[in-house]
Amino acid sequence: MVFRWLAVAVACVHAGYLVYLVVGGFLAWRFPKTFFVHALASGWALAIVLAGVVCPLTVLQNALRVRGGQPELPGAFLDVYVRDVVYPVEYQDQVYLAVAVVIAISWVGVAVRLYRNRRTRPT
Repeated sequence: MVFRWLAVAVACVHAGYLVYLVVGGFLAWRFPKTFFVHALASGWALAIVLAGVVCPLTVLQNALRVRGGQPELPGAFLDVYVRDVVYPVEYQDQVYLAVAVVIAISWVGVAVRLYRNRRTRPT
């Protein structure tokens, strides 16, 4: 039973990562020191999408599910919990593009805020 709960906890962390991926750049507007963490999270997402890197959270969740007597997930986290649940699978590319645009907008906002802060600081 413990392993099943741990597998659920990993799924929640996974979902939190996806939320942070979308909104983390905007959090960096208020907390600029978090930008580096968001850049790493974005780079990891890019590696998963473009290079097909296997997410260690999915591997961990599957291992915990097996230890808890459950079968492995039939695919990656996105395949099981997001695609055809949050958006139809035929819009996959558009969703990836929209997320990339949101991240780019948030990063431009971070750059503008940092630029303005440096210009208004007394020297």
